[in-house]
Amino acid sequence: MFHLFGNILTSYGTAANNRGENEGNTTTLQKLIWKGEVHSTVSSEAIRWALRYYWQNAGYPVNRRWDENAQPVPDHILQDPNFDDTRFIDDDVLGFMQAEAAKVEAAVESEVEIQNSTQDEDKKLSQGKEKETAKRKRKEKPKGKITTRRGVLEVTRAVSTIPYAGDLTFNAMSGKKGRTSLYATEVHATRYQYGFALTPNSLKEKSRINAVLDGLISIGEVAGNHARFLYDFSPDSIILRWTHDFSPRLLYCFEEDELRNISTPDLVRRVEAGDIDPKELWIGGAISSTLEDLGANVFPGVKTTVEALKQVIIEDLQLSLRSS
Repeated sequence: MFHLFGNILTSYGTAANNRGENEGNTTTLQKLIWKGEVHSTVSSEAIRWALRYYWQNAGYPVNRRWDENAQPVPDHILQDPNFDDTRFIDDDVLGFMQAEAAKVEAAVESEVEIQNSTQDEDKKLSQGKEKETAKRKRKEKPKGKITTRRGVLEVTRAVSTIPYAGDLTFNAMSGKKGRTSLYATEVHATRYQYGFALTPNSLKEKSRINAVLDGLISIGEVAGNHARFLYDFSPDSIILRWTHDFSPRLLYCFEEDELRNISTPDLVRRVEAGDIDPKELWIGGAISSTLEDLGANVFPGVKTTVEALKQVIIEDLQLSLRSS
């Protein structure tokens, strides 16, 4: 059984928040402690949103269509509330869960007839006595309904390659000023890296693996701070692994030094140690120039890398050439 793993490094840019969170009048970044220091992060949910939005714009049938004109705020509009992982690519790749409450809110009362017979050691004393019958009401809790499919595509959180230094920008709303006119925004000049995993045999249509690859290298933005900030989330470098191994062994393999040089020392170590077969690797983008001697499939461009791997996937999975 084949598995596809990947690790993606974005271009360098200025990131603001991706979820509209704030503390007082400061719009904040999501942050975590990474290797002992504070780094900014982008959620896997935001990346999945961007992937679905790419499919929608590319003409793939998606169940949750993003409507910019929805009121009071833009939102996903379900095309089929019952979901259909054969018809919709996002239901198949990203999964779904629909929890429905019980249709009957009050507990259903059912009468259960319980017969209690009085038995006495002395049968003579028990003769003539009627058996006692008691009707008791027992409440039965109504059950809801859950419709679910586990997502086949797994995506990690994106983590900045350098620590967050606490940069802020201060701004003022246009027009008449008031108590809330002044606000601040946390910003981080950085790259992000994130990984993903997918087992095509778990898809309803295995050919959709190609649409996943096309989407991941074409993500432009991952939500945004009220559309005021643009951060290019497409890959500057990409490392893919097409393998029978169940473990990725390459997640978060990019490192950035103080001079802003990008390297992959842990990936090189694993290849040299024999944990990763270099023939299973497809490497493209800016990082490719440093890994030409690794023995992997190395290409100067990200798109060229993906197209080359897609041809191998089509052959290995015996897929038709038509797109999903």
